[in-house]
Parts: sequence; structure tokens; C-alpha cells
Amino acid sequence: MSTTEQRVAIVTGSARGIGAATAVRLAAEGRAVAVVDLDEAACQETVDKITSAGGTARAFGCDVSDSAQVEAAVARVAEELGAPTVLVNNAGVLRDNLLFKMSDADWDTVLGVHLRGAFLMSRACQSHMVDAGFGRIVNLSSSSALGNRGQVNYAAAKAGMQGFTKTLAKELGKFGITANSVAPGFIATDMTAATAERVGMGFDDFKAAAATQIPVQRVGAPEDVAHAIAFFTGEQAGFVSGQVMYVAGGPLN
Repeated sequence: MSTTEQRVAIVTGSARGIGAATAVRLAAEGRAVAVVDLDEAACQETVDKITSAGGTARAFGCDVSDSAQVEAAVARVAEELGAPTVLVNNAGVLRDNLLFKMSDADWDTVLGVHLRGAFLMSRACQSHMVDAGFGRIVNLSSSSALGNRGQVNYAAAKAGMQGFTKTLAKELGKFGITANSVAPGFIATDMTAATAERVGMGFDDFKAAAATQIPVQRVGAPEDVAHAIAFFTGEQAGFVSGQVMYVAGGPLN
């Protein structure tokens, strides 16, 4: 068994969408995967997909914005699967609105899940990585980090994720730990379907309109993002750290 096959990966927000595709991809590369989401039962579909293909995965319920729950979940992963040395901070929520309509709760919820969640999970996992002399942290940013109308909370969180990533890379590099960020553009997920509903468009029409603005003339799939994440988590990516990769079908102006 190679060292890659022995790695334990935590993927947050992996009950569906980009997180689920990432969990499946990392399991296919031989990693034992902790499928983490707010509702442990909702993780089972992802777990079943991995185990039916011969991989190793277990479901873990955790609110990533809650410090005690994060510490307990990471301890369970270490006990049941082994010390986690790969972490993908993917958990996210939307609470879109224009600034003057946005509530305190809309702001706090989005910043809490995205930024606080990534901070808590990274802090809880880093000691395992330091002990192993190896670690891979991948944080999910977004093209919205460049600014997007109606998403002041989400844009701030995703821009913050990039600064968070670069700082982790500087602090943790000497321990064999890399930190990188993947910033998706338009990816067809439940979250973008919800955005379509919010603006009053059918999802198919919404995707078709978006595709006309993308150089490759299609919207992305969760697997497109999972491929990029898999690169950053690989053994061969040890000299790549503090980077932000936009997975958006073309350059962003």
C-alpha cells in the first residue's frame, strides 16, 4: 500500500455537490474519507457511493462553525479512520441579498460557516498533520471573491478564504503542510439552482445564459472542481502552496 492510500481525508460539506464529488474522487485515489456535513444521515449517500466502489468512508455530523463540535468530529475521525492529514474546507451556505436588505444573521451565518468553519477545522487538524510531517489543506473560495451583486457576505467570506489560505501556507509550510485554494466559477449544484430560483429563472435557462459568458461555452460540474482539489492534495504537489486556482472555464476580468 502506498502512502497516498494510507492518507485520511476530511471533506466538509460533502453530503452533495462539490463536496460529494471531491469525497468520491479522493476515495478513488485510495484515501479513507471522512464525509462531514451538518446532518450525518445526509452523508450516507456519499458514503455508500464510495464503499460500493470499494473505497473507505464514514459519515460524520458536524456544524463546522461550532468549536466543540469540530473538536469532537476530528477526534472521532482520528479514532475511527486514522489521523487526518488531508483537509478540504468546502462547507458553505448562501444567504444572498442586497446590502440594505441583508440581516445580521445573513452576514453572521455565511461568515461563520465559510471562514470560521475553515479556521476551526484547520486548527483542529493541523496537529495531526504536524505529527505526520505531511498535510494538505484546500480551501474553497469562489469567483465571487472578486465581487458579486447581492452577495456581499459570500464575496467577503470567499475573499477572506484566499487570505486565510496564503497565511496558512506561510505558517505551516515548515511542517510539510501545504495550503491552497480552489475558486470555482459557475458550477451546476443545488446552490446555483437556488440562485436561479431567487432571481426568478428556470435552472436550465439560468445555466444556458451563464454558458454564453464562459469561454469554454458550458457551465462547470462538481467533478471539474474535484479534479483541481485532487491535484492540490496529492503527494506530488508538495512544492505548490499558497496558490489560488480559478476553475471557471476561462479567465475572469
